[in-house]
Amino acid sequence: MLLATDLDGTYLGGSRADRDRLYRLIDETPDITLAYVTGRGLEHVRPLLSDPSLARPDYIVCDVGATIVDGRTLEPVQPLQAAIDERWPGEQGIAEAMRAYPEVLRQDVPQQRRCSYYSDPDALARVMNEVKRIAEDCDCDLIYSASWYLDFLPRGINKGSTVRELARLLDISLEDVLVAGDTLNDLSMYKIGCRGVCVGRSEPELLYETREREHILHARRSGCGGILEALEHFEFVDAPGLRGEKQAVAPGEAELVMLYHRLPYAEVIENGVVERRPHASPNGILPTLLGFFKSARSAGSWVAWSVHEDDEAPFEKRTVVDEAQYPNLVCSRVPLSKHEVDVFYKRFSKEAFWPLLHTFWERSAFNEEHWQIYVDINRKFARHAAEEAADGALVWIHDYNLWMVPGFLRELRPDVQIAFFHHTYFPSADVFNVLPWRNDIIGSLMQCDYIGFHIPRQLENFIDCVRGVMPVEVLERTRCAPRFLTYGCAVGIEHMTTAIRVNDHALRLGAHPVGLDIARIDHLIEQDSIAARVEELRAMNDDMQVILSVERLDFTKGVLQKLQAYEQLLEENPDLVGRITLIDVCVPAAREMTIYQELERQIDECVGRINGRFGKLGYMPVQFLFQPLPFEELVGLYAIADVMWITPLRDGLNLVAKEYVATRFKTAGHGVLVLSEFTGAAAELHGAILTNPHDQRNLVDAVLRALNLDEREARNLMTTLYNIIEYNDVDSWAQEFMEAARGACLPRQPTLTPALVANRAAV
Repeated sequence: MLLATDLDGTYLGGSRADRDRLYRLIDETPDITLAYVTGRGLEHVRPLLSDPSLARPDYIVCDVGATIVDGRTLEPVQPLQAAIDERWPGEQGIAEAMRAYPEVLRQDVPQQRRCSYYSDPDALARVMNEVKRIAEDCDCDLIYSASWYLDFLPRGINKGSTVRELARLLDISLEDVLVAGDTLNDLSMYKIGCRGVCVGRSEPELLYETREREHILHARRSGCGGILEALEHFEFVDAPGLRGEKQAVAPGEAELVMLYHRLPYAEVIENGVVERRPHASPNGILPTLLGFFKSARSAGSWVAWSVHEDDEAPFEKRTVVDEAQYPNLVCSRVPLSKHEVDVFYKRFSKEAFWPLLHTFWERSAFNEEHWQIYVDINRKFARHAAEEAADGALVWIHDYNLWMVPGFLRELRPDVQIAFFHHTYFPSADVFNVLPWRNDIIGSLMQCDYIGFHIPRQLENFIDCVRGVMPVEVLERTRCAPRFLTYGCAVGIEHMTTAIRVNDHALRLGAHPVGLDIARIDHLIEQDSIAARVEELRAMNDDMQVILSVERLDFTKGVLQKLQAYEQLLEENPDLVGRITLIDVCVPAAREMTIYQELERQIDECVGRINGRFGKLGYMPVQFLFQPLPFEELVGLYAIADVMWITPLRDGLNLVAKEYVATRFKTAGHGVLVLSEFTGAAAELHGAILTNPHDQRNLVDAVLRALNLDEREARNLMTTLYNIIEYNDVDSWAQEFMEAARGACLPRQPTLTPALVANRAAV
């Protein structure tokens, strides 16, 4: 086969593990002929040839297809090069004509048989017709890419034409050619009739232009990872380690170690025996994280707790997750008693950390004995991670339940790379500093190499907390726009810090809002049973505008405040009585969480009062469902809701908002999202009507505006929202975080001191 790949962003991109795997595969597979295909000039390709980690190319196609040389001798490949030379009119005429347009600048790079320019898109748009005329007059083709770059090329010459002619010269069928790229500059390669892959994070214009072409894969992983996906997808190479042949992962061999609060499978007790089954209704994050262990991806380990009492049968510490789907993954189970789980998760984490993280510090209960249990369990997680990790492995830790793991893990394994993602809100320093153990927590988190948050505001809050514990030097800052709102939003911020140094340790940080598993929703919408349920729900709420809320019973969710605002809405607008209904799905808290009992009583009273005041025969103003619903049922409710009313007083992100947008866009094309400006999603979801849940007047006005919004405007807002969540889906979130984490993690090569040797031996 012939692998013809672009360089920047493609063959030179992707994670370190994916690059190593692809380069090794090419070296070990003599049937692969490798061709670099790049816009660079040959002089800029030469330095790559001295890099021993890169597989040496058999051929180099550079200057956007205008130059082709042998990868070993660097001599022109004939007769291909001679045919290209005959078509080139020379640069003098082009350069002379382009001098009339000083806003279009000549690229100051080595180039042959082409003339390359760049310009601001707006300036270029004003003179594009004249530039096209110059290309016609000089008998050249004009290629425009990345919204900035122009290339004048010999007529009929481009990356694709040269790759096609190379395949003919080598007598390789186009069916045995795989092209790979990531920008519109590569488009010509996808037009020659061969197999192709647009690697992850490709230029949107390239993805659009190739969306309906046969045999073109839009890969999820970027760079070399995308090429590996394509080699597997098109069944080009049958090589061990590429297709995911069964590989046992022994302790100390995991290249990626995942620490998450849920097991990758469900444990069900049948006849006194623990059975492992797939989760009946996994959240979108779980299958996405598992995806890193599929097929050619990293061999790894998943560390999570499992309830086990000392008097029970022997505990199975390491288990296989799914030999067929995840042959490179084992689960390292941390045995915890039911008492430990109750204290660690249901009581201490929820009674001490949860209220404080959501700025309700006065509700927090601090218990030193419970803190010690929390610390001990974090130490157990760190030990399991240290046992599993290969030398230099990446350890990805999830959320506040495991704050203390980085500190313990760094002591046990100085060589590993530690990444942490904070799924919940992170408060400002004046709130966080209430914690009695803030120094310990910050000290532990500072042992990470990379930390991610949903939005920039949470990231900056964290840095302020670090400043309260130790001196901080800011190394790097970046603007938050256009991805995130900067003004007009309670959680907006203009700049965010992306790198700091504390003493001699550099820490990189980023904002990565968790995305949605859109494919899961698409799959449900297409089912006949869901369509039938949607029609049934519509009939039940005929001729009424439906307002929907989906939340958990929690003081952070603003349930009571919303109900009080709804009561005021009906009171002030009697014409709405009988025309609107609020369906509120509220999931109860676990029975062990007694802190929500008073809130539950207040909500019951409020719902009863509203239905008593405004209800009538055949009409219930509030349909309050105090129960968890299957996701399929929620999708049906999303589909009929004219307005989604989400009002947390504070929330790390809020995926419900994204679930509504995806469902409503696909089923109705319009709908209105009213979203608390104190959710993380508010900074990301341009197109939502933002509301202040602490201001009852504002809550009423926002939902009233949503109910009266013109359908045309509602469609425009919904389209804006859907475009955001479609582009930044859950797979993009995971890949973006992983790439940022790997990029931030420089190899650690600690000196093997006696203390380190002793630590490793103890592990």
